[in-house]
Amino acid sequence: MELLVLLEYFIATAIRFWLSKSDYNKLLADRVEISTPLNSWKRVTEGAALYNVGTSPYLGDMFHDNPLWLIAFNWMLRNVPQYITYIFIFSDMITAHLLFLTARKFVGNLLTKQINEQKNYAKVSRQLLVSPEDVRMAPIFVVTAYLFNPYTVLTCAAHATTVFANLFLAIMLYATVKGHILICCLALALSAQQAMYTVILIVPICMYLAQGKTNKTLFMAMIATIFSTILCGLIYLSYRIVGSWDFIYATYGFILTVPDLRPNIGLFWYFFTEMFEHFRVLFLCAFQMNAAVLYLGPLAFRLHAEPMLLATSLITLIAIFKSYPALGDVGFYLALLPMWKHLFHYMQQGFIVSCFFIITSVLGPTVWHLWIYNRSANANFYFGVTLAFATAQIFLVTDLLFAYIKREYAVMHGLPRTIDGKEAKLVLESSNFE
Repeated sequence: MELLVLLEYFIATAIRFWLSKSDYNKLLADRVEISTPLNSWKRVTEGAALYNVGTSPYLGDMFHDNPLWLIAFNWMLRNVPQYITYIFIFSDMITAHLLFLTARKFVGNLLTKQINEQKNYAKVSRQLLVSPEDVRMAPIFVVTAYLFNPYTVLTCAAHATTVFANLFLAIMLYATVKGHILICCLALALSAQQAMYTVILIVPICMYLAQGKTNKTLFMAMIATIFSTILCGLIYLSYRIVGSWDFIYATYGFILTVPDLRPNIGLFWYFFTEMFEHFRVLFLCAFQMNAAVLYLGPLAFRLHAEPMLLATSLITLIAIFKSYPALGDVGFYLALLPMWKHLFHYMQQGFIVSCFFIITSVLGPTVWHLWIYNRSANANFYFGVTLAFATAQIFLVTDLLFAYIKREYAVMHGLPRTIDGKEAKLVLESSNFE
């Protein structure tokens, strides 16, 4: 099995290297589904060039990454430009391996927890429980889903900085299941430097790390304090790097106010293109609340016993509703789903969601070409595809959450099939229509 995983790493590396060095690299880097104003490598090179000549890259509308990322990317461009492709691929492989280790540790913990609580389960629900086979196979499914998902492959080949954002999220998840508080908080703070929405993941982190503690409230407050301190320290360090606070509006302000309305796979651009200006602030608040905090309270309340599922759900919702989403964000959370393999028995929308993903992934570039190059379509066509894509993702996360609730009930109460207290029998009958 270890040999199989190593073979997957080798093949995935070869695919990414070939695409990065081929003529498709520039084509992929220009795709609006992959590159956004926040993760485009072209914008990184422009920002680094401005920084090197002594001009603040945050004065215009070109660069929107945090100064910490600016320093790191500038170092790469000046010192190891010939190895940038290898850095992207290596980072993607590290992300995949961290997800593999996270899944193995998490599913193993799930099995241990299940064994300790098995006396409370209904006897007829044994087929729904996590098995040792799941502990062995789930990590392999996770790493395969990440390595060979077209969304992550194309993101890496296009040199989108989402690769590094995913890396820090993977570090955060692994540090969480291992119980490393400082590493977890630092990785989340670094992730929030690029995608500020991920700051809400501190809630499931606190809930997960506080499991088994005597004073959970105090322990969670301590973790939140550590995270806030690290985050504020990184923001102050960013100020020291550029010598002004201009980067605040150019980074976090850019994400919140959404001034760049170029098409992407999200929902913001079309609505605010058509929006009357005097309604803009109202709908900005509504959209940003929907992307950041609207679902946090209800999901945290319902999933308090399963904080890792809460983290997965929040990562998914962020990828759907953030102001500048990309396919790399989608590919990351799709790779997490095999950790919940034991819930697949109750998921009912798999076929529909799969068809939506395939169809919209093909129709998106097609309609874009008809709109931009052939001029035989318009923005409504492309937005229709992105809306269907977002709907499929919503179906997916709601199906996963409903599956968790249904399995939770079935494990505790069994799978009775009774009507009015009598055993029911399911019969499939055919009807003849005359």
